[in-house]
Amino acid sequence: MKRFALIGAGGYIAPRHLNAIRETGNQLICAMDPSDSVGILDRYFPECDFFTEFERFDRHAEKLRHMGAHKRIEWVSICSPNHLHDAHIRFALRLGTDVICEKPVVLNPWNVDALQDLEKETGKRVNVVFQLRLHSAIQSLREQILNMNQSEKHDIELTYITGRGIWYDYSWKGDIRKSGGIATNIGIHFFDMLIWIFGAVQHSEIHVMEHRRAAGFLELKNARIKWYLSLNRSDLPESVNQENQSTYRLITIDGRPLEFSEGFTDLHTLLYEKAIAGKGYTLEDARPSIELVQKMRCADVVNCDSEKKHRMLLEE
Repeated sequence: MKRFALIGAGGYIAPRHLNAIRETGNQLICAMDPSDSVGILDRYFPECDFFTEFERFDRHAEKLRHMGAHKRIEWVSICSPNHLHDAHIRFALRLGTDVICEKPVVLNPWNVDALQDLEKETGKRVNVVFQLRLHSAIQSLREQILNMNQSEKHDIELTYITGRGIWYDYSWKGDIRKSGGIATNIGIHFFDMLIWIFGAVQHSEIHVMEHRRAAGFLELKNARIKWYLSLNRSDLPESVNQENQSTYRLITIDGRPLEFSEGFTDLHTLLYEKAIAGKGYTLEDARPSIELVQKMRCADVVNCDSEKKHRMLLEE
């Protein structure tokens, strides 16, 4: 049984980590979040210590470390806002623990370099949450692509629309300095998956980069990708609105849809199992997508011909 601490217990994604810690037979001994709205802990680890001030959490972790191997924290799970990941990972590595961190693990590639140096210094490891890589449909697709002619380029269209209310604009997620913007905050899941399947980035251009939506064209070693990301409910297809749903996710490959809407339930648990076994996804695994989204944030919006435009832009 491993002893875990959790930073970011009050966030949207924290319950998946709480469940994974429990399902892998491990123990959460302390948690931290500036918000005290963390009743979710009662469902999983009601006896764990809880802190709303990082300074007190830090002192508690240090106290446990000096109480001996049977008390100290062994793993830190990080679910805090994106811009805090780097600092929280540094805290955990210097505490002498291994880390499981939500994506984007950091906002910039130079942060990856510095954290890798700290891994070498401490002998501990950062494991990145890339749960889509563990989805059976996506793993099957990758195997198919690897077995095909590697000189062939596939035509892909990625559409991800997830309706978010006004609150989003006033939260850290709506602040590009903290979230990295829409392409980083919600796009990196898919960009990592596509790079993992279709190979290295060869070209990227931005067609739209707004506060609540973004679109562009991406060329990988084995794929040409038109992508569109949006937080606007008005972009949802009518069929999705009629079903009172708020999310639309579609990836087509050479005109055929990739079905992966189901099968997400246990992916964090599988990821925890891999990480604890020393087979988790590393900072180096995260580098290509971090480099890509950082360049997207700095890129100019370009005009392009219709062949590269996503259909959502053609319909405007």
